[in-house]
Amino acid sequence: MKDQFIKWLNRFLVFDVFLVIFGFFWFAIAVLARSIGVDFGFDLWYKLWQPLFNPAIGILFLGAFVSWGVNKISERFKAN
Repeated sequence: MKDQFIKWLNRFLVFDVFLVIFGFFWFAIAVLARSIGVDFGFDLWYKLWQPLFNPAIGILFLGAFVSWGVNKISERFKAN
């Protein structure tokens, strides 16, 4: 059961990493485009920051800590 949980957690975290990376690149391109006077979706990105990208970053960190904790606990039980 633990292995199945870790497998699905890792799959979800990989998806979440790509979502965060996509959000970062969108932000960087939108800021650069806005600085030269082209609208490239900065307002839409800003509207999605609070409900989408901000929680995605938090979930990424929480998932990484949970994955690390589960691995450490399983190592301790294997050692005994």
